[in-house]
Amino acid sequence: MGKKIYIILATTLFAAFVLVFNTFPRSTVSEVEKRELAKFPEFSFQSLKEGKFTKELSAWFSDSEPYRDHFINLSMNIKDWMRMNFSKENAITFHAPDAAPIDIEAPDIHPDDLQNDTIPAKTKDTTENRKIEEYRNKLTAEENAKIAHAGIVIVGTGDKVRALMAYAGDSTGGVKFAEAANLYKRKLGKKVNVYLMVIPTSIEFYCPDAVKSRTKSQRATINNIFAHLSDSVKAVDVYTTLGRHAGENIYLRTDHHWSPLGAFYAAKKFAQVAGVPFKDTTSYIRKVVKRYVGSMYGYSKDISVKKAPEDFIFWEPDSTVTYTTTYINYTIDENYKVTGESGPFKGKYFFHYKDGSGSAYCTFMGGDTKLTKVETSTKNKRRLIIIKDSFGNALPGYLFFSFEEIHVIDYRYFTFNMEKYVKDNKITDILFANNIFSAYSNSIAKRYGKFLTQDHATFYPPKPKKQEAETTEVPAPESNPEPAN
Repeated sequence: MGKKIYIILATTLFAAFVLVFNTFPRSTVSEVEKRELAKFPEFSFQSLKEGKFTKELSAWFSDSEPYRDHFINLSMNIKDWMRMNFSKENAITFHAPDAAPIDIEAPDIHPDDLQNDTIPAKTKDTTENRKIEEYRNKLTAEENAKIAHAGIVIVGTGDKVRALMAYAGDSTGGVKFAEAANLYKRKLGKKVNVYLMVIPTSIEFYCPDAVKSRTKSQRATINNIFAHLSDSVKAVDVYTTLGRHAGENIYLRTDHHWSPLGAFYAAKKFAQVAGVPFKDTTSYIRKVVKRYVGSMYGYSKDISVKKAPEDFIFWEPDSTVTYTTTYINYTIDENYKVTGESGPFKGKYFFHYKDGSGSAYCTFMGGDTKLTKVETSTKNKRRLIIIKDSFGNALPGYLFFSFEEIHVIDYRYFTFNMEKYVKDNKITDILFANNIFSAYSNSIAKRYGKFLTQDHATFYPPKPKKQEAETTEVPAPESNPEPAN
């Protein structure tokens, strides 16, 4: 009797799944994963013959199941219940990487204050490194993808949950990044100051001892990068500065980025090295986006991250400084390559998002796929370029009191010739501001070198699809949203 009941229940459950997966409407977008799901492939006899159609059909069927987000949330809730009831007291979860690496440009990080921080870190007294340990929060209870592939650690419980991305780089990495900065200094000469800032990520300061074996030392990589800088390039060592402020909210708990507060300390450190004025937070207006849940929820698929929203706090300059922002927008293809650009147009620098919005980090310039120029009322003949990944987005707003012009260039989308751009805009200072993942990447360093030699409007035109027998037109590929920052 018991066996019959089991068979009936199993058969009923199987039939229910067959009914749902084969007759209910398919999902098209996943809010949890923040992406569009696979689309039903276009049929042609050629694609069928090549096996492409059946492969894409299988991918569509498995990726677009009905109620996808509901099933993901159910799975995450079960895992979170098991974690809270059966894991160790520290409530630590390690999410191994999926078969496909996490494709983020590399997490970005934050800086602060320190006297004589232009000295390469390995020459400093090791007592500073010991001090950083005192600030660590122990929470009681191509190359980029390879490093990000190390996995995600979730630590803490309740509203103290923090998501950390493990770092797998070694102490010999990042040399090409230093060499790129050295090349800029040689090419641009004495009239242009060149600075290099490597931003550590949150795991460097908040990783519990129990899972330290899951990540490697970012300090060691940063030391190596600074050791390979020429004497004429100025290091902006924000590692120790951030360590001194680790007890504050300098990193977002639910996002791979640092917080605007971390960026404030980093901007302050840079201003000291560059010898320009800097205003404290009394010259800014505090803004808050409540109930923010960032990128690490989608990357980790851990429900505890979603259950621990945080305040996204940023600061806008007050009326004692005025500024005008000009943009050039880039059109990109599905591989994030530039296929076109707009003409210059005026816009706002700070974008405002509603409470609960997961896009709050786009407060600064609205994202990455653009070239930004900010003209300020600060008249000191200092004109700055910030060459950055998405971590760098939070820096410029704190430097409106420091430079009369700030140009913001994302390493993925710049289309001008750098030497000509520097000359035409009378640039006096260039800051490379990249998180440790970007700094470790040889391919990104190579791209920086290419900026110096490329012609303006070096676009990657969309590749036309193969002409099918039954079609007369080939549609252009759609532009995808910006890659995760």
